[in-house]
Amino acid sequence: MARLDGKVAIITGAGQGIGLGYAKRFLEEGAKVVVAELDEERGKAGMQELEGKGEAIYVRTDIADPESAEACAKETAETFGTIDILINNAALYHDIDNTDVSFEYLQKVMSVNQHGAWLMARAVAPYMVTQGSGRIINQSSGAAYSYLFPPMEFSGLGNFSYSITKWGVVGLTKFMAAQLGQYGITVNCIAPGITMTEATKKVVPEEFLGGMTAMTAMKQRLEPEDLAGAAVFFASDDAKFCTGQTLVIDGGLAMPA
Repeated sequence: MARLDGKVAIITGAGQGIGLGYAKRFLEEGAKVVVAELDEERGKAGMQELEGKGEAIYVRTDIADPESAEACAKETAETFGTIDILINNAALYHDIDNTDVSFEYLQKVMSVNQHGAWLMARAVAPYMVTQGSGRIINQSSGAAYSYLFPPMEFSGLGNFSYSITKWGVVGLTKFMAAQLGQYGITVNCIAPGITMTEATKKVVPEEFLGGMTAMTAMKQRLEPEDLAGAAVFFASDDAKFCTGQTLVIDGGLAMPA
């Protein structure tokens, strides 16, 4: 029997990369999947890759927009009758601008990477509370645990937008877990290392990729499918007493205590 038979999972940003990898594995495990993706072209491309693998629908979703988050939850419940799992995978990463250290840009990244996860969780929580069960899986990043900067001339304080929003997701996970546990809902977090998606290849220079891989214990590059098993575990009954936890999957680089 598949581990997620009959479960309904909303996966944000599932049109490509890690989110698409989660969607493929969840369908294999018997879940019904909602591809919650802002970019319609990416959403449709993801749906094509999922064709024939199981039951999936596309719902255009802007996780930074409260009304869009609520609409995604409502459409999921109306289509499938329930919401069992939410994976907060979507984030500003593919188009991240690490050179923009303005306050305005920090607010923009916060609105998606951290506030978007909260908005989606807020939208699905009432459905999960009513049924007395649910699994919320947030996605942080190994960037939340990396504080090293090369020597450089000081030109102003950085805003550390991607890293601090992903660190914020770790804290958000703990607070949500503390409130929702009494209703049978677990909230956990996955923090991937540098994963070989198209977004990573665009954002991270090849020489940096090689150096980071060499610094890991396993000396291997991480692929999207390498993260899916952890998501299945957190979504399954095997993890019913596991909540408020962050699992770093990076081949042995950060190793936080």
